[in-house]
Amino acid sequence: MVKINILYASTEGNTVSFVSKLSEVAAAHGDTVVARCIGDETDYANETEPFVAIVPTYLTGGTGTGPEVTEIFTNALGDYIAFGRNQQYLKGVIGSGNRNFNVQFNLTAIRYAERFNVPMLYAYELRGSTFDADKAYHLIKPIFGE
Repeated sequence: MVKINILYASTEGNTVSFVSKLSEVAAAHGDTVVARCIGDETDYANETEPFVAIVPTYLTGGTGTGPEVTEIFTNALGDYIAFGRNQQYLKGVIGSGNRNFNVQFNLTAIRYAERFNVPMLYAYELRGSTFDADKAYHLIKPIFGE
């Protein structure tokens, strides 16, 4: 049995839905997902085990990918990862978004991966499907062991 640690942000319930699907896929393989939602009310803590971040895309200011486009609703997760030595335990990022926003699809996760110098592991649309959860599971499981 492998324990997969996830930290995530969710404002509309889409990420919670995906994490639930990911948990079901992991359980079907005999593994466990331990997931924690990080929001504005979350107290900072020092992580001591590897984790993957799952972050949705919520943006304001423009239609491109430049500096005028800023993140909204997910900053608490980024601040939490930046706290203390938490960044050293971050092993990758999974992102979501709406493909209708073209170049901005998954932009928040891409920025997190660049900011924290970790791989962008997978992207899915909105709540994701069971297929997406299965694909993500097989990409992240090796991070936590076989």
